[in-house]
Amino acid sequence: MPKMKLNAKFLPFLEKHKPIKVAVGGRGSGKSIGFGDMFTMKMETECADIYCLREYQDSISDSVHRVFKGSIQDRLKLEGWTIHENRIVAPSGAMTAYKGAARNPDSIQSAQGYKYSWFEEGHRASQSSIDKLLPTIIRNPGAECWFSANPQSSGDPFSKRFIVPYKKQLDRDGIYEDDVHLIVVVNWRDNPWWNEEQERLRQWDFENLSRAKYDHIWEGAFLDSVEDPLILAEWFDSCIDAHKKLGFGPIGIRYSAHDPSDEGSDSKGYAFRHGSVVLDVQEKTTGNVNEGCDWATGLAINHNSDAFTWDCDGMGVGLGRQVSQSLSGHATRVAMFKGSEGPDNPTAIYNPVEGVSHQKTNAEAVKNKRAQYYLTLRDRIHRTFKAINGQYCDPDELISFDSSIPALTTLRSELCRMPVKPNGNGRFELYTKDVMKTKFKFASPNLADAVMMLMRIPEAPQKQFARPRPTRPMGRR
Repeated sequence: MPKMKLNAKFLPFLEKHKPIKVAVGGRGSGKSIGFGDMFTMKMETECADIYCLREYQDSISDSVHRVFKGSIQDRLKLEGWTIHENRIVAPSGAMTAYKGAARNPDSIQSAQGYKYSWFEEGHRASQSSIDKLLPTIIRNPGAECWFSANPQSSGDPFSKRFIVPYKKQLDRDGIYEDDVHLIVVVNWRDNPWWNEEQERLRQWDFENLSRAKYDHIWEGAFLDSVEDPLILAEWFDSCIDAHKKLGFGPIGIRYSAHDPSDEGSDSKGYAFRHGSVVLDVQEKTTGNVNEGCDWATGLAINHNSDAFTWDCDGMGVGLGRQVSQSLSGHATRVAMFKGSEGPDNPTAIYNPVEGVSHQKTNAEAVKNKRAQYYLTLRDRIHRTFKAINGQYCDPDELISFDSSIPALTTLRSELCRMPVKPNGNGRFELYTKDVMKTKFKFASPNLADAVMMLMRIPEAPQKQFARPRPTRPMGRR
């Protein structure tokens, strides 16, 4: 038997049977080399064919064919193997097969006869490919589906399926397993093939890149950022449990917001904040617009909200009566939010600076209400980032996201992947949800919109004073 040099993080891949095995991490972790060597040994010792997938594969050069060649010729130095232009054949007769999932999704059905499949660059896997591959492979007794991936956005199908649900355990232990999954975090420091050239490049990146970009490239962190983003990932991260770090608590208005949607691909969003602390953000993926409204108003009641708002630019326009009925009997102010309207207080100065003349009004600074309150949210997040780094700021002008929020990772992805739209008149503007889906291929930012709406405090209703009854002069009847 040939000897194999193996990253110790991969030992569970050989020692334990799990239907789904996933290795995630950053650049230089040796995932591809490790998988190639392990699968080569399985072809040698188990006579197992290997079904190799990528989401996009226009030619054999896009596949892991070269990785297998390196395993056979350079690292394991095996003899008797036949390396064809489009497949490799072991002396046992075991073979490799290479497919592009996106070009021919129905070809995944042919994976049924394979004991092992390897989805390289799994972070690019579409929801359709994941949904077709897993039941096809796992229906075979003893079969295993392996993924190697450098995580991209936390909102991608791969991340939502294999990382986000287990992120707390992965961050704490570097490994997660149950009866179905074995998921391992592996990075450059775990790589037995690490060399001086790679180390010089890593150190340069550490000293010159932003921390968010470095962590994505080398530590396998999510890439929740775009060019000209509304909010930087490091700003958002500083806001997680900022109230605990800076010593302020939830005090002030208890405010809930709802971003509605109907049945379909978009989720429904809900957010709740108590003063400067956002304590709950949730999404609902099922049900129609009315069921979503009942869900959101029910959460608002549970949170004892002082105020409730919802987006009425789209289908939410017809929810007014339902909201009022749901919150009837509760001391909750109700206000519709129409983001396409012009900004509130249009003649007021945006971000006034003492002693400076010719400052912009709100109407000059922002395109509409949606832009106005996203800018307010960004300013709060940025101030919190500065406060965490030692600059004093009034806690009433900060924002904190409690780490217990169920949808915190998805919220991070939506906020940090929201690009600012260029505006010919220099006003702050954002792309619409439809443009974000069609141009940038981003999911609708329903959670982000719900949090944004929390920045607009509805006016308190004026108190109605009873008019005093007239009194009659004494002595008259």
